[in-house]
Amino acid sequence: GKLNWDCPCLGGMAYGPCGEQFKKSFSCFVFSETEPKGKDCIESFIEMQACFLEHPEVYAEELKDEEWDEAQEASGATGAGAGAALDDDSGTPEAASATA
Repeated sequence: GKLNWDCPCLGGMAYGPCGEQFKKSFSCFVFSETEPKGKDCIESFIEMQACFLEHPEVYAEELKDEEWDEAQEASGATGAGAGAALDDDSGTPEAASATA
């Protein structure tokens, strides 16, 4: 499948000063086949986080939510919403919005 960068479920993160870093990290995670999922994406997530820190005026909410995300990871929660932007059946982007 292909990722739909315009999916409302991504909250516009694919655009802006860190859009390319987000796309790289998100794509890596969605298509990751390692266990735990995304383990092979750590470097790209670090690059994305560094970009967020360089642009706090744009990414204040994401930086604030970082503690929450770390707590979820520690408790074993997964990014189940990541698949909302992926259309596995036809290989084309879907237009559905996220429910999570």
